[in-house]
Order: sequence, then C-alpha cells, then structure tokens
Amino acid sequence: MEQSIFEQVHGRLIVSCQAEEGSPFNSPEGVCAFAECAVTGGAAAIRSCGVEKTEYIINHIQLPVIGLTKSHFDDGFVRITGSFAEVEQLIAIHTPLIAVDGTFRQREGGLTGPEYIRAIKQRYAGVSIMADISTVEEAVACREAGADCVSTTLCGYTPQTAEESKHGPSVEMLKRCVEALPGCPVFAEGRYNTPVEAASAIEAGAWAVVVGSAITRPHLITQWFADAVRGAAVK
Repeated sequence: MEQSIFEQVHGRLIVSCQAEEGSPFNSPEGVCAFAECAVTGGAAAIRSCGVEKTEYIINHIQLPVIGLTKSHFDDGFVRITGSFAEVEQLIAIHTPLIAVDGTFRQREGGLTGPEYIRAIKQRYAGVSIMADISTVEEAVACREAGADCVSTTLCGYTPQTAEESKHGPSVEMLKRCVEALPGCPVFAEGRYNTPVEAASAIEAGAWAVVVGSAITRPHLITQWFADAVRGAAVK
C-alpha cells in the first residue's frame, strides 16, 4: 500500500525550495536544482512556492511536494495561498498537500483562515490542506475547520507575532500546538537555522520540520557569515 505524505515525512526533514525576485535561482529550473540537492542530502519532501515552479518540481523530483502561492495582505505581511483560484491552480497540477494561510486575518470574501479552510474542504473533495498558523488558537481553529495538518510557519510573520521574528525558532509555541492537537500532524517551520534547532523541533513533538533559508538562501547564509566576520574584525 502506498504511504500517505504524512507517513513519508514523519520524523523527517522537509526542505523549502524558494527564491525571491532578483535571485539567480528564481526560476523553475533554479528552485528544482535546490530540490535535487535536497533529495541527495536526505530530505523527505519539498515545500515549493508558485504554481509553475511547484509543477516543475512535481514533474522532476521523486518526493512529495507541499505547494503554495504567496501574496500580501494590505498591511504588507505575507499571505499564503490566499484565494480559491490559487487553490484550484495547485489542485490542477496535482499538488499532494496545499499550504494555506490559516491566520485569523480576513482574505477573499472576508473569510478568516479557519473559515477559508472550511470552505476549501467543502468545495474541493479530497484536497489535503496544511494550515500555516501563527498562534495556538489559530492552529486549533484550523484543525476544527478541517485542516489535515498545521505548521508554525507564520509565527513571527504577522502583526501580532512580529516580535517572535527577532528570536530563534518558536519551540515553545510548537510544544503548545502539539499539546493542544493530539493526533494532528504539527509541522515546525520558521527560523530553524541549525541542525540542532531542527532536531529540537522533533524532540518537542513536531511531526516533521521544514527548513528553508539555512539551506536554500545562499545570500542570507553569506550575510550571516559576513556579518560575523566583520563583527570579529572590529573587536
């Protein structure tokens, strides 16, 4: 019997293969090269942004893919897969698991994240949804609305949780989500920048851990090292 995506990634690393505007990797081929390296390194799945890039990775990589799109709320904060049209595009390319914004902020039709997820599950039979959340309360509400799993992706990236982004990964919030949602796969994502931090997520009860910047953002990794070297030089 074929394993579900949740069985395939349990206790494993997922690599987020994304690239921003202006990056030399910002193309389907560029992000797929990251995904190919992730396969070689032992990743269990890929998280991908953009319909074209996600489809390219699905067609070229023999790992399950979590797909999403990105836009922004009026306040400038990121929104994950914010419309039914975007969900339909990801369904059309056979995305195994679709990540959507599960925060309480309103989006298409004035729906909050949990309301949006409930509507998606009602409209599209068989679709699997990952709710990207920023608080425990959002995680619980999204699960009740029908989300197949939740991820701590947006903790630190909403107006109410922005302070979290100044620190390391939100392990305590992860633990609270795990405790509040027995039986629900809770994924850890957000500022897990070292192997030790990634391992700490699994130890805290995460179903799997998603790492992006520390693996697939060479300019950021370079900046971390450059800043540290400059800091040492002026002492």
